[in-house]
Amino acid sequence: MATTEVKEKSGARTMGLLVIIFGVLYIVLGGITWGAVSSNLAAEKITVSDDASAFQGQLVDTPWEAWVQADIINHHALDASGGKTYAELDREDPTRETMMTASFLRSSLFTSVVAFGVALLVVGTGVVLILIGFGLRAAGAAKSAVAKSADPVVAAPAAAEPVRPAPVAPAAPAAPAPAAPAAPPAASTPPDPVV
Repeated sequence: MATTEVKEKSGARTMGLLVIIFGVLYIVLGGITWGAVSSNLAAEKITVSDDASAFQGQLVDTPWEAWVQADIINHHALDASGGKTYAELDREDPTRETMMTASFLRSSLFTSVVAFGVALLVVGTGVVLILIGFGLRAAGAAKSAVAKSADPVVAAPAAAEPVRPAPVAPAAPAAPAPAAPAAPPAASTPPDPVV
């Protein structure tokens, strides 16, 4: 019986090790994805517009810079179209092509933002897997130690005897209550003389 328990607990430790390995793999793959998206975005040599809300003049290679650049592209396109979106413009309106190009650029930048988000999610999942793996290993080690220290021989249960109530000893007599103090003697008056 003890051998079976130890095998089960070492299985938990092995499972914990596998979960840790997967966690490390997730972190590495998430980091590689983040780096690949960043380097491919930087290769496009897009710089954040000078009139953007942040990161002016910086090379777009992070999700924040991509978001800000997509926002300023939309602002410029709406200025060019008089505040109308692509769908609101007439088919013959020459600004329609500008709006379409702006829409494609924004979509591409937002796709990179999503890719950065997925990479970060994978890294976060890897961290959680590592924590779960260490928890499994710790639980397996603790239960394995308990199983090793337990006595493998189990004694048979003793025959059950009926339970009898314990005799109750008579209660000791209560001590008499202390007597009330005597009342002070009443002041006596001398008897009247008999005449």
